[in-house]
Amino acid sequence: MAVRIIIDRKVKKGKESDFAKILRELRSKAIPSKGYISGETLRAQDDPHNYIVITTWQSVEDWKVWEKNPERKKIQAKIEKLMARPTKTKIYLYA
Repeated sequence: MAVRIIIDRKVKKGKESDFAKILRELRSKAIPSKGYISGETLRAQDDPHNYIVITTWQSVEDWKVWEKNPERKKIQAKIEKLMARPTKTKIYLYA
C-alpha cells in the first residue's frame, strides 16, 4: 500500500537558494529509486522559510530503504546545515 512521507523543514534566512539547489539534487536521486511515486515541495504562505515536502512511495519499506541510502544521507547532511531547526519526518498511511 502506498504511503505519504511528510518532511517539514525550516530554512535559515538567506539560505533559500542553496536549499532549493540541494533539494533538487536530492529529488533527482530519489526519482529513480525503487518504490518512488511522486513528490512535491510547498512553502508556507505565512512563513516563507518553512517548507513541506510531500513524497509518495509504494511502501514503508521502499521509503526506509531510500531513507538509509548513503547518497541520501550525504545530501541530507548538507540540507541540515541550512536548517534553522532539525528536519521533522513523519510517515502517513492512507486511512
